[in-house]
Amino acid sequence: MAQTAIFWLKRTGIGALALLGAFALGFPLAGWAGSSIPANGAWQQPETGIEIMVETNGTHTGIVVPLANHLKDWRASFPHMAAPRRDGRAPTHIAIGWGEREVFLNVPEWSDLKPGTALRIATVGGEPVMRVAPYVHPAPSAYHRPLRISEEQYRTLVSAIERALPPIAPGEARQALTGTDTDAAYYHATGTYSLVTTCNSWVGNMLAEAGIAMGSWTPFAGGVMKWIPEPAE
Repeated sequence: MAQTAIFWLKRTGIGALALLGAFALGFPLAGWAGSSIPANGAWQQPETGIEIMVETNGTHTGIVVPLANHLKDWRASFPHMAAPRRDGRAPTHIAIGWGEREVFLNVPEWSDLKPGTALRIATVGGEPVMRVAPYVHPAPSAYHRPLRISEEQYRTLVSAIERALPPIAPGEARQALTGTDTDAAYYHATGTYSLVTTCNSWVGNMLAEAGIAMGSWTPFAGGVMKWIPEPAE
């Protein structure tokens, strides 16, 4: 009886390791394949329009937009962006990202991510928040890639981002949460973070909805950034 139990435990353990190995190999391949299938593949940047940026730190991506223009004043949506930054300078742009609440609010470095948190995110997902960071005239680079879009596309992008915010009562101000980045503000967001809907696939979905050329599924930062050309030096 004991030998039979040990046999099945070994079989189960080997099977679990095999499944884990298959996932470790298959998920990156699926992400690469999904990000290679074009959405709006024929789109080209217009001669005139609104300049935004797509940013990355190699793991996470975000969308950088003007703080205010004739189409949208983001201070109405994110009240904390109306204040000067900690260095006293007034922001000209904001970076908007979407991600898992526990990671954004309580995990300053990836090395601080607890195995239990990672397992929970991988299996059942998590609650999302929106991260908004103030910038002053961000310079184009490989990590901040400019992109010109039409005014109509910008309006669509604004609407898509705002749909990811839960509604508030008329006259109320949206309340910010405290997170790991003291320069940024964090806000409640709609949806569910998962391995299918990651911070990067959210960015890809926002850009694709606005009609910008993007991969159909972009769970990794590289899958987003390969569609955004690096600025000329």
